[in-house]
Amino acid sequence: MPTFKLTLEYDGSNYAGWQRQPSHPTIQAAIEEVLERIAQVRIPIVGAGRTDAGVHALGQVASFKTTRELAPYQWLRASNSYLPRDISVRSVEQVPDSFHARYSARGKQYDYHILNRSEHSPLQRHRAWTIYRSLDVARMSEAAARLVGTHDFSSFEGSPTDNENPHCHLQHLDVKQLGETIVIAAYADRFLKQMVRAIIGTLVEVGLQKRTVESMETILDARHRSAAGQTAPPHGLYLMRVEY
Repeated sequence: MPTFKLTLEYDGSNYAGWQRQPSHPTIQAAIEEVLERIAQVRIPIVGAGRTDAGVHALGQVASFKTTRELAPYQWLRASNSYLPRDISVRSVEQVPDSFHARYSARGKQYDYHILNRSEHSPLQRHRAWTIYRSLDVARMSEAAARLVGTHDFSSFEGSPTDNENPHCHLQHLDVKQLGETIVIAAYADRFLKQMVRAIIGTLVEVGLQKRTVESMETILDARHRSAAGQTAPPHGLYLMRVEY
């Protein structure tokens, strides 16, 4: 049975996240409904990551198996002709049967956008977290550097899950200012639930002088969510790419 890999882009504003839910619109449900319409049979898909409600993606990956004999370009064209305008299939590839969108992944990159100015932006209200007070980007960058490496990130895990391994290898956490926008890019072999948003909220508190740069070590050592800062809102978060 052939296996296909989808690379997806979507605006998560109108969805209750990636994972299918019985009474709310989700990205997974929208794609599965389209695949069923094309193949005339239900085709379950597996996503590389379960993005939360309001989170966006430029490089989400999903995989599915099917006996339907269509070429990758046919899946691509048919899917995009039926999908809503806020979801797009960027590419379709036939991959080895052993490929699994989630378990085959070696790393993921998330970017977070902060709009740092004194007035709100109507155009960015679903695209970035607006912080009205000036942020010290240099302090945020210094604090971010102290989180890079392999650590127990329990203090940044958003809520209890069935995950038994809290260790992640955070390979880079870069803070860059581009005019009024601050972009924080995080790449790791894996992420805990809401880990990126918890890190962002903590770095913002450093940028607002509410926490010290040195407190990052104390937070990691605590291994408890209460030690870290607030959870940043979802609409500033983008899943940029998944590496295999």
